[in-house]
Amino acid sequence: MDSLLTAADTALRTLFANPKAAQESPAASAAPASAQTDAALSPEEKRLAGALMRVNHVGEVCAQALYTAQAAVTRDAALRQHLLQAAREELDHLAWTRERIDALGARPSLLNPLWFAGAFAIGLVAAKVSDRVSLGFVVETENQVSAHLQSHLQRLPAQDAASRAVVARMKDDEERHAANARAAGAIELPPPARALMKLAAKVMTTTAHFI
Repeated sequence: MDSLLTAADTALRTLFANPKAAQESPAASAAPASAQTDAALSPEEKRLAGALMRVNHVGEVCAQALYTAQAAVTRDAALRQHLLQAAREELDHLAWTRERIDALGARPSLLNPLWFAGAFAIGLVAAKVSDRVSLGFVVETENQVSAHLQSHLQRLPAQDAASRAVVARMKDDEERHAANARAAGAIELPPPARALMKLAAKVMTTTAHFI
């Protein structure tokens, strides 16, 4: 029952509340005059940056769902705490990306409830198989997210220092989460599973770019 209540609370907070970060956004130190920097972006640059940050925000919505589902299923208390700690760190990412979305005059994805539900279901399935498979799913997810964030660093407007700082910090954190999961005993997922995950991520990111 506690796990169900925690999952419900996470869903409501992720989808409908204004996320609060425990740490200051990297955007604050990277661009002290970020409001002026944002104003200097052309309409096309703001639309692109807003769309990319919306995609990144969707990724953090999915991270909350994934980690919460896995923590709800595992019977390993240490692993549960590991997953919940990762979720707390991802909550900072959720808040930072939402701040950039708002600053750029964009909006979150209208399909966030769908993304959350899908990621939660996948997390449950992975965790039901075994803890090592669950951790393997974390490793592959974080590796794919890291590559995805690297592509965004190449696409974001050069003068959007605030968004670039957020994405760079997120990339570092995701790589650390993957390394931690690997050290905790993750197994490498088979190629068909990794390919299916890439396909699902492609559908999500392409859709979230516009909707």
